[in-house]
Amino acid sequence: MVSHRRTSQRGQTTLASVTVLSAALATAAAALSAQPASADPAEHPSAGRESAAARVGKLYEEAERATEKYNGATARTDALRDEVSALQDGAARTLARVNRMRARLGALAAAQYRSGGIDPTVRLLLSERPESYLEKASALDRLNGTEARELHRLRAAIRQLEQQRHEAAGKLAVLEVGRAEVARHKKDVQRKLAGARRLLDSLPAPARAAYDRATRSDGQDEFIPDLTGIVPDSDRAAAAVAAVRAAVGSPYSWGSAGPGAFDCSGLTQWAYGKAGVSLPRTSQAQRGAGARVPLSQARPGDLVIYRSDASHVGMYVGNGQVVHAPYPGARVRYDPVGMMPIASITRP
Repeated sequence: MVSHRRTSQRGQTTLASVTVLSAALATAAAALSAQPASADPAEHPSAGRESAAARVGKLYEEAERATEKYNGATARTDALRDEVSALQDGAARTLARVNRMRARLGALAAAQYRSGGIDPTVRLLLSERPESYLEKASALDRLNGTEARELHRLRAAIRQLEQQRHEAAGKLAVLEVGRAEVARHKKDVQRKLAGARRLLDSLPAPARAAYDRATRSDGQDEFIPDLTGIVPDSDRAAAAVAAVRAAVGSPYSWGSAGPGAFDCSGLTQWAYGKAGVSLPRTSQAQRGAGARVPLSQARPGDLVIYRSDASHVGMYVGNGQVVHAPYPGARVRYDPVGMMPIASITRP
C-alpha cells in the first residue's frame, strides 16, 4: 500500500523548487519574446506567451512520445528481422533436403533404366531429367512403391520451400517499411531535443542555473527518500526495486535500456530483466504487462504509467516515491509518485 509517511524536509524543498524555477525564468521568458527576427520561431513560437520552463518541458514531453514510438518501431523491426532470419535458415535447410531427394530419385531412375525392365514407351522419358521421368512415369502408373513415396516427399518439400521463400519475401518488404518508420521517429526525436537544447542555450546563465537546480538535471544534490522498513511483497519485485534503485544517478539516453544509460521504459524493462521478468520495450506495452491496481494499493515494484497516452513510466519504490528516467540531460532519480498525471498502475 502507498505509505502516508510524511515526506522529508529535503523532499519538500525539492518540490518547492519548481515554483522557484517559474519565478527565476520569468525574466528569461520575457527576453525570449523579444528575440530578434533571426531567431528560429518554429522551435518556440509561443515563448512570449508561456514560460521558458513550460516550453522546454513541452518539447521534452514531445520528444519522449517520439522516443516511445521509436522504441516500439525498433522492437517490431528486431522481431521481424529474427523471423526473416529463421525463415531464410529454414528455406536453406529445405533446399538442401530437396537436393538430396532429387539425387536419390535420380539414382532410382538410373537403376531402373539399367535394369532394362522398363516398357519401351516409357524409355523415351529417360532422355529428360530423372525427376521429370519419374513425374511422367507416375502418371503412367510405372513407379514402384519406393519411387512413389520418394516422389511424394520431394513434391511436398518443394511446396514447403516455395512457401518459405514467399513468406520471407513478404516479411522482408514489411521490414523495409519498419526501417523507414524507425528512421522517421529517430529524426523526430532529434528535432524535438535540438529545439529544447536551443531554447535552454538561449536563456541567460542565471536562468539556466535555476533550471538545472529546479529539475536536478545537473545530477547534483540528488534527493534520496527514506525507504526504511519498506519491503516488497515478492522476491521478483524486490529484485526489480533493488535494480532500479541501483540505477539512480545513471544518465538518461533516449532509446537506451541499460546498463549504463536509460530512457523511461528502458529503465523499467532492464530492472525487471534483472529479476528474471521480460517486459515489453515501450511504456504503452508495459501498461498491459500485468494486473491493474489502484494507486491506493500500489506496492514497491509496481509500474506507474503516466499521461493519457502512456508515454512515460516509472517504478514505485514505496513512501510515495517512484524511480524513473526523466528526460535528456537529467539522471535517473527519485520523484513523488504524483509528479505528473497518472494513467494507471500495473503490477507485473
